[in-house]
Amino acid sequence: MSETTLILLKPDCVEKGHCGDVIQRFEKHQFKIRGVKMLKLTDELLKEHYAHIASRPFFPEVQAFMQKTPVIALAIEGEDVVGRVRDLLGPTNSRDAEPGTIRGDFGVDMMINVVHASDSVENAEIELKRFFAPGELFSY
Repeated sequence: MSETTLILLKPDCVEKGHCGDVIQRFEKHQFKIRGVKMLKLTDELLKEHYAHIASRPFFPEVQAFMQKTPVIALAIEGEDVVGRVRDLLGPTNSRDAEPGTIRGDFGVDMMINVVHASDSVENAEIELKRFFAPGELFSY
């Protein structure tokens, strides 16, 4: 079943020039880009996106990291895209990711892990609306 998911290319991905490599891996798996934009994440957007950890003592560190540079938001579509993207990424903690996965090849640790990806179809729908306004996603 075709799905669309949210991908955020995090500041470490942007700073180290890995954006093209990461996007190419998605395209090699026949995923279609439905939307893309670069944006600076506001405090409000980060608190909403990371609501599950916003009250934790380490959240200010996450917030500072995610605001270090602009991020690139992608909406990509494909068959079982949520699960397949998560497989391509490897575990959230890059230290546990196998070589050949995106995080295994480019990530450093739990936070500096190159990419955020939606973890379920339901969350993808919520997150896509958070980062893309009506009319910013395209079908072709």
